[in-house]
Amino acid sequence: MQKLKGTGVALVTPFDEKLRVDFEGLGKLLQLTTEGGVNYFVVHGTTGEAATTTLEEKKEILTFIKAHNPKNLPLVYGIGGNNTSDILKKIASTDFQGIDAILTVSPYYNRPSQEGIYLHYRAIADACPVPIILYNVPSRTGSNMEAITALRLSDHSNIIGIKEASADLVQCLAIAKDKPDDFLLISGDDILTVPMIAIGAIGVISTLANGFPTQVCQMVEAALRNDYIKARKYQSELLKMHELVVKEGNPAATKQILEALTICKNYVRLPLAPVSAAIVEKICATTRVLP
Repeated sequence: MQKLKGTGVALVTPFDEKLRVDFEGLGKLLQLTTEGGVNYFVVHGTTGEAATTTLEEKKEILTFIKAHNPKNLPLVYGIGGNNTSDILKKIASTDFQGIDAILTVSPYYNRPSQEGIYLHYRAIADACPVPIILYNVPSRTGSNMEAITALRLSDHSNIIGIKEASADLVQCLAIAKDKPDDFLLISGDDILTVPMIAIGAIGVISTLANGFPTQVCQMVEAALRNDYIKARKYQSELLKMHELVVKEGNPAATKQILEALTICKNYVRLPLAPVSAAIVEKICATTRVLP
């Protein structure tokens, strides 16, 4: 799965003023990120507002992305939730043609034990016809998948990696130290990507790559060739924008960046809300000064 090395972009789902999927905006986004050098697309993740798009919309979006992928970049598809049996039903009804892997989040709200997380993922991996990437994001799920659990799962032949967004570099180091050589450690946090690569990650699934694919790709490529002076330069340039994105939440802030770049509008579906006027002003100002 070396094709998932480098920068994956967690695509937003553009909406119009009536909150319908904005396919024109999505086309512009695919063009921007492709020309910016991303290595693969992540579809229907958190950034794509998967929680509030319908099954029919998901199918239409995936079909559109497949048709507007001139470099035939790999596709990672988001299928997750907190009801294991429901996920298994979704897998059984999904057409996986053209999908290279799925990204599936650790169960949220239920707050399962580590054994529950392990059994949940093992059931998905046993049933899914394409490889699995685990997704650990405690800030969203309310529970942490510990390194020992990730390492237990890394032995499953259909589990190929983990998107680690715990912001715990010690935990990431423990995974890097004992994981199989072919198990992919992927940063789930843009601004920690450089130190993550330094300890063994192979890239990032990035939010900022929606608006700044060239900068994120250059940062990742520099770190992967051990040019940390250049990688830190790109990291520093992106730091201010990263701070603005996390201040009032993703993808609302990410869509504001894309509006500033005239890619799409900043419409989000409830319960998300647009970012405040103060953040809009700062995003516009920061977007103008980024290289």
